[in-house]
Amino acid sequence: MAFGQQSGPPASAKQVRDLLALLEQAGHADFRDARGPMGFTQRQASGKFSRAEADGFISRLEDAEPDASPPADAPTWRRSAEQRQVAQQQSMGRIPSDQLAGELRRRGWTVTAP
Repeated sequence: MAFGQQSGPPASAKQVRDLLALLEQAGHADFRDARGPMGFTQRQASGKFSRAEADGFISRLEDAEPDASPPADAPTWRRSAEQRQVAQQQSMGRIPSDQLAGELRRRGWTVTAP
C-alpha cells in the first residue's frame, strides 16, 4: 500500500455526510477543524475515509455522551471583527479605572478624569 492511501474501499458519500453532521454536532466546523481532537490523518482531514474508518468514527461519535457544558467560544483568530470588539470591550470593563489609567500613563498617554 502506498503512503497516504486508504486501506479498503472508499467511504460512501452518505457515510461522509453523516460523519460531517456528527462532527458539527460535536462543535467542529469541518474535518480539518476536528483533525487534532479526533486524531484524523492529513488524508482524513481532507474528507477521504475508507468505509471501515468512517464506520469507526461514526460509531465513536454516536457512542460519545453528549457534552453538558456549553460550547467553547471560538478562538479569537476565528471571530469576526465585531465579535472581537465586543469581547475586548467586555474585558476592558473588568479592569479597575485607576489601574487602566496607570497603564495608559506608563505608555505615554495623558489621562484626565471626566
